[in-house]
Parts: sequence; structure tokens; C-alpha cells
Amino acid sequence: MALPAVNRALFANRSQIQLFISEVLRNLSLSSRFNFKTQSLQCLKTVTSQSNAVTVHRRSQLYRRTCESNGDENSRATSNWTYAMWSAIAFSLFSKAEEDTRTEAQKKEDEIILLLKRAKLSIMRGQLHGANGFLHQAIALAHQSHNTQAIIYTYSLMANLAYVQGELDNAEKLFKAAMSFMLSGGTPEDDNGVIEMSLKLATIYAGQNKNDLAETGFQFCTESLEAKLEKFKELPAEEQSEELRMETRLLLGLTLDSHARYMAATHRLSRAALDYKRALLICQEEQGETHPQSLVLLSDLATILDLQGRHDEALPLVKQAVELSREAGHPDQHVLLGNMAGVLLHNGLFEESVKLYKEALALAQSAGDEEAVEQIREGLKEVGNRRKAKKAETEAPKTETD
Repeated sequence: MALPAVNRALFANRSQIQLFISEVLRNLSLSSRFNFKTQSLQCLKTVTSQSNAVTVHRRSQLYRRTCESNGDENSRATSNWTYAMWSAIAFSLFSKAEEDTRTEAQKKEDEIILLLKRAKLSIMRGQLHGANGFLHQAIALAHQSHNTQAIIYTYSLMANLAYVQGELDNAEKLFKAAMSFMLSGGTPEDDNGVIEMSLKLATIYAGQNKNDLAETGFQFCTESLEAKLEKFKELPAEEQSEELRMETRLLLGLTLDSHARYMAATHRLSRAALDYKRALLICQEEQGETHPQSLVLLSDLATILDLQGRHDEALPLVKQAVELSREAGHPDQHVLLGNMAGVLLHNGLFEESVKLYKEALALAQSAGDEEAVEQIREGLKEVGNRRKAKKAETEAPKTETD
């Protein structure tokens, strides 16, 4: 919501962390092609000190991503290892009575798989400390058995867990370790898994106020993806992969979205607006105008225009986002309503603003979103303060006349 001096946090509470990680683990991929609820992208907090700050909201599921193989050997090995993971779990559950003819390497891999399974269950239960313990055991075994794919996958999980817990220094080291094994194993620098990790590193640097590194990271991701999309156009039709093209373009949209939030947090609103427009176009073209993320981006763009003082331009956009969210049953409808209430407030439409804030408050309370509840109440206070200020302003001339 467009409220005074607030932080924009992607993962504000444990339930959101659990939801995010459950999405990560549902789409098993050793090259770390994870969905994060940007979102925005997405525990990283980008802060703006402007009087009317960028909205705080939980991101709907960011750009729909696929975790299928893109044809390279590393991706095929990823799929095979993921399949083996679940096959081994089934083997351990249903074949205990049979003679164990597995090699030592197979036994170690099965043990790694079971540790990862336990880590997943711990995460789903909110037992994050226990999950970390299982993951550390898994990475030790992966190193002992020289299982590169298991090393990459486990480091990726550890990095994402540290990331959503706000342990940015640790997450940085773990992402770098995973990327090092990927690159040394022959994965190209423009592989989507590498770029996505680079994007997370860029957002980490942004959260650490390492601005030069953050800018370099965002630039690398954007330029690499744009070049990759240009190469797709030059390929013969029979060699083109529509699935990989879509995945790459959605990752570009995710990169632009993340960079836009960074630009907004550092008060570069004009650049933020341009990035949001590009990200919105990509999401609408690839996933449709009523996709939850399209609506979030539309609302974000309206918020940026509102912060620029372009209230008349912001209002129709946020209205469109709210109308479509009602039709589609958006999971974060209370957030979009709060955004619209803020824009109405800045247009001086106090009555309409209060009405929407109250509707958003009821929905936020029903959803158990305490962070949104607090911000909506702040919005209602701001409406009250502006009403008083306007009333005092209109009564002042009368007093002088009397």
C-alpha cells in the first residue's frame, strides 16, 4: 500500500517462508530454478524513506517457471537425479525385505536423498533449524561421494533457506558455492539456472547496500537474457524450444521486476517505472492480463506513478488491477485494494479511500495478514490526518474574515 515510510518485505512471517519453500521443493531441480514469491521476488527488505513509500505486499507466485530440461547434459542429469531421488525413497519404503544389492555409491546417494526428504518435511513443519541440520549432513555426504549434482542441489536448497531467513551473508556464500560447481562442471554462464542465482546475488547485494555489485549483477542478468532471446530468433524453426524461450523471457521479466524494486528503494522512480512497464508487458504476453503476477505488476506500476505525483495516470491502472483481481479471485486482493485506497487518498478522494481501506482491512484480517492489517490502519490514520489538515485550511480564511 502507498503508506508513509514502510519496508517492502517479501517474506514477512513463517507461514510465507513455508509457502515459498514448499513451492521450491515441489519443483525439484538441481540447477536451482526456483520460484520465489516475488515477489518479487520477491526476506530481502528494500527500504524507501519517501513520505509515501512503495507498497508492501506478498508477491503472488512470480512468473510461471518450468524446471524441465533445456537440452544440455547438466539439465538431463538434473532430471535423472531428481527421478532417482524419489525412486530411492520408494525403494527404501517397499523393498526392505529384499536383499540389498546396491553399491556403496548408490547407498550414499540414497542416504542423501532421505536426508533431503527429512529436510523438506522439517521446512514444511516450520522446523527450520532441524532442516538446516539435515541439509548439512546431506552436503557432507555429497562431498564424500563426489556427487556433483547432489552438491549443487543441496547448496541451492541451503542458499534459498538462508535467503528467506534473512541470513544474507550466508546465502551469498552458498549461492556462490553452487554456481562454482555448476560452472566448473561445464554449465554455460548464460544457463538460466546460473542467471537466476546471479539475480539472487544481485538482490542480496542490494539488501547489503553494495550498490556497485548489485548494479553489475542486474546488468549481467538483463544483458545475458536479452542476448539469449536474440539468439533464439536466429535458430532454425526445428531447433527452437518454445518452452525454453518462454522460461528465458519470464526470467527476464523477473529480473526487470527485481531491478524496478531496487530502483524504487533508491529513489530512482523514473527508471523503476520503465522496468515495471517492461516486466508487465512480458508477464501479460506470456501469462495473460489476469494472471496474479500481471495484476501485482500493474498495481506496482501505479504505485510508482503515484509516488512521482502522476496521480491521474496511476488511478486508472490501479482501478484496472482491482477490477481484474475481483474477477479472478486474486489471493492478495486486500493488498491491491490497499494500493488503490492509497492512490485515491493522494487524489483527495477521502471517502472512497476510506471505503476501500475498510474493505481491504476486513480481507486482510480474514487472511491473517498482520503486516497488511497494520499498514492499512496506518493508511486510515493518514486519511484522518489529511482530512483535519484540509478542514483547518478551509476554516482559516473564515477566521481571518471574522
